[in-house]
Amino acid sequence: MSWFCTSCCILLSSLMFLNIKQGSYCRGETQAASSSFAQTKGNHFVMNGRSFSLNGFNAYWMMFMASDPSTRAKVTSVFQQASRYGMNIARTWAFSDGVSYRPLQSSPGSYNEDMFKGLDFVISEARNYGVHLILSLVNNFDDYGGRKQYVQWAKERGQAINNDDDFYNNTVVKGSYKDHVKTVLTRINSITGVAYKDDTTIFAWELMNEPRCQLDPSGNLLQQWVKEMAAHVKSIESNHLLEIGLEGLYGGTTPEKKQFNPSNLEYGSDFIDNNLIPEIDFASIHIYAEQWLQGASEEAQADFVDKWVRVHIEDCNSVVRKPLIMGEFGKSYKLPGYTIEKRNTYFGKLYDVIYGSASSDGACAGGLFWQLLAQGMDNFRDGYDVVLEESPSTASVIAQQSHKLTELTRHDSNVTKTTCQGNRE
Repeated sequence: MSWFCTSCCILLSSLMFLNIKQGSYCRGETQAASSSFAQTKGNHFVMNGRSFSLNGFNAYWMMFMASDPSTRAKVTSVFQQASRYGMNIARTWAFSDGVSYRPLQSSPGSYNEDMFKGLDFVISEARNYGVHLILSLVNNFDDYGGRKQYVQWAKERGQAINNDDDFYNNTVVKGSYKDHVKTVLTRINSITGVAYKDDTTIFAWELMNEPRCQLDPSGNLLQQWVKEMAAHVKSIESNHLLEIGLEGLYGGTTPEKKQFNPSNLEYGSDFIDNNLIPEIDFASIHIYAEQWLQGASEEAQADFVDKWVRVHIEDCNSVVRKPLIMGEFGKSYKLPGYTIEKRNTYFGKLYDVIYGSASSDGACAGGLFWQLLAQGMDNFRDGYDVVLEESPSTASVIAQQSHKLTELTRHDSNVTKTTCQGNRE
């Protein structure tokens, strides 16, 4: 039976949500505030000896908003909302390269301290509200600088580079990226006094947001880059988990899997080969059928998502043998046919897959929707945004998933039980 079940599961979620008191999650219940680093055991996440499942959100904008005292409260508001609905993980950018307005890194090795203090604040507030962080270190795309900016910097230093994909093989470019990685990992938080590399609030580092390489569709060039950069991260510190930031696209080592890629094309990444690198601790997929299959019917898009999710879970169960997260998913209100009921149903069905996998010893251990905003952030609205105060029915679906995953942890007979010491909010 397809995991696209009927919408009755959303009604059930809404009814069950009535039994979840808003704000009743303690830090232990959200599984986030922790005195130890996240670890993996086979295809599972473990925290403090307990199984650990993820329910959370993307909020790429956090460092930018936190760097300005006049907008910093938006970061606090989102963490408050996330904690209220039981979310325990957020993914955000730890980069802003060469942009004209408030860059983190204005040129190689030159950093804006106000922006870094913004990231310090994000990490500190995440800890205050019991939310872990995945910090992404560079963008595949031009937004906030990305690979293109690193290539441009190298050109300005006399490097003969003809293609932005030379990011993956040019020595000067790779050196600049490595320097940025080291700068972020060894940063001392100006608020907490804790080095990022020693901060258990940080769940994982991400090498790049959605890496692709059209110069080498087979995936070999990106494979070598991931090997080199993963080893670099682990040479600086090995306490934190590390992931690549992949969308899940299959490559040259598994030609039989190409049929599952959007339009059956190769994009220069290789889901299986990339994630088999020993220094990579877990895998990710992103899900945007309505973008990847534009013009296709809703039924065709649903069928694609069904197969996309299923095949990646199977691969992580049997081949990669590492945990898997749905790192990005959403439904845009800017596209034809949207209703909030369809978004709720879509979230609920993906959440059901995550719960079904986690509850049956499977690899899929969590999901992060794109994206969470606070009220009054209209300039950041992209169609996929969720504002919990404005969408109580969506908030209900999210909260029910948090509750189910928390209960799953509580009833895991193979882990140590802990007792909540009361709400600290």
